[in-house]
Amino acid sequence: MHLPPEAPCPCGAVQQGRPARYGRCCARFIEGGEAAPSALELMRSRYTAYTLHAFDYLRQTWDPSTCPPDLGCDAGTPTHWLGLTVKQHVIDDDAHSRVEFIARYRSAGAGGGRAQRLHELSRFCRGDDGRWRYVDGDMLD
Repeated sequence: MHLPPEAPCPCGAVQQGRPARYGRCCARFIEGGEAAPSALELMRSRYTAYTLHAFDYLRQTWDPSTCPPDLGCDAGTPTHWLGLTVKQHVIDDDAHSRVEFIARYRSAGAGGGRAQRLHELSRFCRGDDGRWRYVDGDMLD
């Protein structure tokens, strides 16, 4: 999937009181190779990557010690992401952060197409290369 730069960014970020445009928001990280400056921005870009099926980016931004081989990308039951709400961003220290979020989605196979939600407290670490990576998360609710 591809989004034009002027499209609203799927992550739901707001810039100057308006929905952020993909080209100035998550595209910088997903397509431009720029390192996300915080765990919060990395989490938002990873959500956007899921909406765009940018699985290479997801793998690059996942800590290798916890990254699953399939990333849960089952083409047989496509997921349609409906929206993201960030509940909190906690900076533990220079190399560790947590982000609590709720992502709403609809899966063709699960729940008969009804909207569902994923509520997670995710952990991120900054590697020796200075890049943030997703480590793991705890499901809430």
